[in-house]
Amino acid sequence: MILPSIKRWSQPYGYAEALRIGLPLVISMASTTLMIFTDRIFLGRYSVDTLAASFPASIMYFLFYSFFLGTLEYVSVFVAQYVGAERSERVGAAVWQGMYFVIPASLIMSFIGVFCDHIFALAGHAPTVRALETAYFETVAHGSIFGFASIALSCFFSGRGITRPVMVVNMLSAAVNIPLNYALINGYFGFPELGIRGAALATVAAYFVNFAAMALLVFRSRYEERFQIFSQWRFKPRLFRRFMKYGLPGGAQFFLDMLAVSYFGIVVGWFDKAELAASNIAIGIDTLAFLPAIGMSIAASVMTGQAMGAGKPEKAAYGMHSVLHLTLAYMSFMGLLFVVFPGFFVDMFRSGDLSAQEWASVRESGVVLMRWVAAYTVLDAVVMTMVGLLKGAGDTRFIMKVMGTASIFGMILPLTVLVKGFGFGVQTAWACLLLYVVVLTVVYTARYRFGSWRDIRIVDDDS
Repeated sequence: MILPSIKRWSQPYGYAEALRIGLPLVISMASTTLMIFTDRIFLGRYSVDTLAASFPASIMYFLFYSFFLGTLEYVSVFVAQYVGAERSERVGAAVWQGMYFVIPASLIMSFIGVFCDHIFALAGHAPTVRALETAYFETVAHGSIFGFASIALSCFFSGRGITRPVMVVNMLSAAVNIPLNYALINGYFGFPELGIRGAALATVAAYFVNFAAMALLVFRSRYEERFQIFSQWRFKPRLFRRFMKYGLPGGAQFFLDMLAVSYFGIVVGWFDKAELAASNIAIGIDTLAFLPAIGMSIAASVMTGQAMGAGKPEKAAYGMHSVLHLTLAYMSFMGLLFVVFPGFFVDMFRSGDLSAQEWASVRESGVVLMRWVAAYTVLDAVVMTMVGLLKGAGDTRFIMKVMGTASIFGMILPLTVLVKGFGFGVQTAWACLLLYVVVLTVVYTARYRFGSWRDIRIVDDDS
C-alpha cells in the first residue's frame, strides 16, 4: 500500500482532490444516513413491531432498488471518462441514456411492489410484522421513479467531480423527509397517523424533492454549448448498449451484495423478537459509517474514470490510495466509537412499548453485536474503495462474479446450514457476515494488485 504523506495533500489525485469530490458526497450520504437513522428511531419509539419490520422491509426494498441504482450510478463513470478524454460534448448523451433506463426500472419496481406480500410470506415472519413490511415496501416502490431519475441526473455533476450540487439537493431532501417522517408516523401537525406507511410516504416525498431540484439544476442553457445537455436527448442505441454492457454488471454487483445482506435480515428474523430488534438496531447504527463511506467510494470511481479516460491508470491507482487512507481513518474512528460506547448508540432506539425487563434483553444483545459492527465497518472501508476503483476502470464483470460467488458461498449457504440446519444463534449469523466481508477484502485487493483493470477502455467506439 502507498503510505500517507504530507505531499499527498496537494498532489493531483491526492487528499485535497479526493476531499473536494468526496466530502460533498459524504455529506450527501450523511443526509441519507440521518434520514434512515431518524426513521428507525421514530419507528422504534412508535412500536417494537414497526421497528422489527423496518429493517427487513427497507432492506428487501433496497435489494431490488439497488440493481437499478447500481446501474444508473454508472452514468457517472461514463461522464467521468468523457471528461478525462476531453470529449465533454458526449456528456449530455450519457446522461440521457440513463434517463431512458429509468423508464423500465420504474415499471419493474412498481410490479414488484404489487406482489411484495408474497415475498415476505416466503420469509416466514410473523403475520403482524409481515403486514407492516408489505405496507412499507409497496408504498415506496411505487414512488421509486423519482429516486431513479434524480440519480441519473446527479451523475451529470458527480461524474465531472462537481459534487456540491448533489450535496445541497440531498440536504434539502433530508430537511423535507425528517419532519414529514415524524408527522406521518405519529399523526402530528394535522397529518393522519400512518405508522410505517407514513415513513414510506415521507421517503417518496424526499425522492420527488430530490428529482425536482436536480432537474432545475441540470437543465440549464449554460450547459448546452459544452455538454449538449438539450440537443443530445435522443435515444442512442450503440451508446445505450455500451452503458448496459458495463452498467448492468455494476448493478448486479450491488444487487448481489444486497442479496447477501437481505438474506442476513431474513435469518435474524428467525430469532426471537429481542434478538431481531437488537440486530435491526446494530444494522441501523452501522449506517452511520456505511452510507457516508459510499460517498468516498463514488469519489474513487470518479477519479479513476477521469484518469482512465485520460489514459493514466497510474493516476487512478494514486487517487484510489488517497481515498482509501481517508476512508480507513473515518471508518476506524467510527468502529472505535462503536466499541467504546456501544450502550450509547443502542439506547437511542429504545421503544416506548417495551418494559424495562424486555428492553434490558434487547440492550444486552445489541451491545454485544456492536463489536461485530465495528470489525465489519473497518474491513468494509477497504472493500468499498477497491470496488470504487474497479468500477471506475470498467472492471464490473469481475466485481459481479466475485460478489455472486461470495454471496452464495460466503453468506447464504453458511447461514442456512449453521443457523437453520444446526440451530446456532445470532452470534454465528454475525460471524458469517464478517466472514463475507473478509473474503471480499482479500479478493478485491488481489485484483487491484494484479492490475488487469488498467487495460479496460469503456468509451472508445460509441456513437
